[in-house]
Amino acid sequence: MAQPTSSALRALALEYKSLQEEPVEGFRVKLVNEDNMFEWEVAIFGPPDTLYQGGYFKAHMKFPPDYPYSPPSIRFMTKVWHPNVYENGDLCISILHPPVDDPQSGELPCERWNPTQNVRTILLSVISLLNEPNTYSPANVDASVMYRRWRDSKGRDKEYENIIRKQAQAAKMEAEKEGIVVPVTLEDYCIKTRARPAEQQLDMTDFYDDEYELDDDEDEQLSATDYEDGDDSGNGES
Repeated sequence: MAQPTSSALRALALEYKSLQEEPVEGFRVKLVNEDNMFEWEVAIFGPPDTLYQGGYFKAHMKFPPDYPYSPPSIRFMTKVWHPNVYENGDLCISILHPPVDDPQSGELPCERWNPTQNVRTILLSVISLLNEPNTYSPANVDASVMYRRWRDSKGRDKEYENIIRKQAQAAKMEAEKEGIVVPVTLEDYCIKTRARPAEQQLDMTDFYDDEYELDDDEDEQLSATDYEDGDDSGNGES
């Protein structure tokens, strides 16, 4: 396996620190293992006034050694019935697809991954995708058919809605067992709170030790400004 580059480690450390200090409404992140910056645990809260309201959906993000030049992958650990989520939990969304020319996919190159994206734009796109699935190239065909019936019937066909609400309620109960308060109103959903007290923040210098065997001779040197939020928030297509 390729060794992570120092620029990838630096980028992830900066993003993680930023998300701890300035959380974004709708999700929280933490490291799966505090010795590994390349695997994150994500908690996504279901948006209010949607079928997913009250839900607490866990996922894992894995970052490649050359991040941000290659996209991470996301796998839901919570059971999610959705047109763009495979049975094993893998998420299919255009923003995480490599920027190759693939006319058969129906995706434009601009809809795919590029190095200006970051964890914020990815997860905001995922939250949008929950409520607005891409049914043109579904990962779960049965869920896609069911969603279209619900959408086209303007909610009269309840099969899809019932499954989603049941999953959201089950996920909320799991959150309560963990002591997590899931926001259900728009006001609560938009409150930005720190994920952990400042004194417990990870020391980012811990990730620059020898155990990563970083390539100090690489040419690309990425500055912190390379990872500030951009205007491109991605899109909800897979």
